[in-house]
Formats: sequence, structure tokens, C-alpha cells
Amino acid sequence: MQALLKQSDRDPKDAVSDVVVGSGEPYVGTIAKGQTFRIVDLEGNQAVDTLFYCVDDLAERYSAADTIRMQRKLYLSTGTVLYSSLARPMLTIVADTCGRHDTLGGACAAESNTVRYGQHTKHMHSCRDNFLRAIAANEIALEKRDLASNINFFMNVPVTPTGKLTFEDGISAGGKYVEMRAETDVLVLISNCPQLNNPCNAYNPTPIRLLTWNG
Repeated sequence: MQALLKQSDRDPKDAVSDVVVGSGEPYVGTIAKGQTFRIVDLEGNQAVDTLFYCVDDLAERYSAADTIRMQRKLYLSTGTVLYSSLARPMLTIVADTCGRHDTLGGACAAESNTVRYGQHTKHMHSCRDNFLRAIAANEIALEKRDLASNINFFMNVPVTPTGKLTFEDGISAGGKYVEMRAETDVLVLISNCPQLNNPCNAYNPTPIRLLTWNG
């Protein structure tokens, strides 16, 4: 897919929220309808596992299947609409300086780490654990079964000719960002991926920056 690169004209000085999320850490917040939300890959090659839920009904959440089906594209970039499990628009990507974001690779977990990389990796932090930590710490009415297939912003997961997925070096770089306009009030749940065992983070997790502007 051809990268759909687009710069934003929004100034960080005008943001109503500006947060740095440490390497390997979770984040939870809300984005109001009409607000614009930017994720910045501060140092490059950092995967940002992200889930979105409708504030009015957390049972309605980002759907990878509906987003892919509605647009017939595996990867996300400028112009992509992120659809909910009820096939309603949740967010629209309005700017993107990376050009491609993964919808298929899913979130790392203790179990998948063990299968892929060996029993000695089971104790390592994972994105699924980060999601659950954020849910518990913020007393959000979600459970493990509510963790649907997530977006991996900045992550490079090519599909091979035989239909398999491979985890490759990222195509992002320091300062690259993706920017989304909320089409409804959404809860955002992020794991700034702590994975050390594949190249999605260049084997070195780094911080990210999150900015929000009013419409």
C-alpha cells in the first residue's frame, strides 16, 4: 500500500493536553467528539498498542474486522476511518507522517511471549498486562475478555505471500506521528509496548508523547 503521508498544521503550544508516556508504560484517557488526538513516536521504532471504546457504552469498541472490511485495507494511514463493533465511525486519521500502522499483530501477552521466545520470558511485562493494569488502576468497567484486537501504531507487520505475519524493523523514526479526529466520545487505552524480544521496538522500548486539541 502506498504511504499516505500528511503533515498537520496543529501547534503543540495550543494543545489542551500534553502527556509523555514512559517506555513500557500504560495510559488511559478520554477524547471528546471533535477533539484531535496525536501520538508521537519520540525516538523511533516504538510500537504503541491502542484500543478505543465508546464512552457511552464500553461494550462498543474499536473493531479491526469492521475497519478492514469497510475500507478493504489491512493497514491504517491518512483518511482511514476507525470503525466500532457496531460499524459506526469512532475516529478518522487526519494526519500521518509514518504512513502505515498495523491492524493484525495483536498485543503481546505472557502466554504468547512464552510460546514465541521461551519459558524464561513469561515473567516479562506485556501489553495485555499493561491494559489490565490501566483498567484496574482507573476502576474502568472492563475485563480481560473486553480486550479486543488492537491497533499497533508505528508497528511493521508485513503479510507474506502465504498469509503469514512477520514482525520486522519499524518504518517510523523519531518525531513521526499519527493524528486522529474523534467522531464520538471515546476512551483510549494504550500500552506503550514493553516488548524486548522482537524488532517492533528495536529491542529497546522508548517514550511516546500524546497531545489533544479542541475542535
